[in-house]
Amino acid sequence: MAIILCIETTTTNCSVALSVDGVVVFLKEDNNREYSHAEKLHLFIEDVLVESKVSKNKLDAVAVSKGPGSYTGLRIGVSAAKGLCFALEIPLISIPTLEALACQVKNTDGIIIPMLDARRLEVYSAVFSKDKFQIRDTRAEVLDDHSFANYLNENNIYFIGNGVEKFKPICKHNDPIFMDQNLPSSNEMGILAENKYQNNEFEDVAYFEPYYLKDFIAG
Repeated sequence: MAIILCIETTTTNCSVALSVDGVVVFLKEDNNREYSHAEKLHLFIEDVLVESKVSKNKLDAVAVSKGPGSYTGLRIGVSAAKGLCFALEIPLISIPTLEALACQVKNTDGIIIPMLDARRLEVYSAVFSKDKFQIRDTRAEVLDDHSFANYLNENNIYFIGNGVEKFKPICKHNDPIFMDQNLPSSNEMGILAENKYQNNEFEDVAYFEPYYLKDFIAG
């Protein structure tokens, strides 16, 4: 049994969960539509541990959502996770953000396409099977009315994430299910982190960097 602290900061949702044997036992998150992770993240970590009655020394690992997503959010989350791992001498686990987001779609019989806002008409996206296996690589792509046409013509589609708001107005198909209010959460990281823990899939704490996917451009 592993006790894993899960951290998600890739969007406006600041989210922390404690997972025991793959089951989330306590969750604290706040999506106030502003990036306040620098002020809230460490407070949330302390609250989750206190409410769960688990001391930091009892943690077996820390899992962090690795991206893609907000550059600032990623840096804050990864820095906090690495700091805890260094101090406690425990493993660091990275969870692909879009995979965890896809896991919010339950009991689906079709394709899942998580997408996150990446400025203008661009999104970060990937494609997953109904069993949550990734069947298309993660990309930063500019949307148009032909985006995902090969999937829309053949499958039931679930679009999920804050990037969906950009695609809904230009999508010409009537059948997709749009879940545009969903954001990545640490609540879906527990089982993914547990699987990686059991398989010893750990990151090098000293050298691990967030998965930015594209270079930072100052606005």
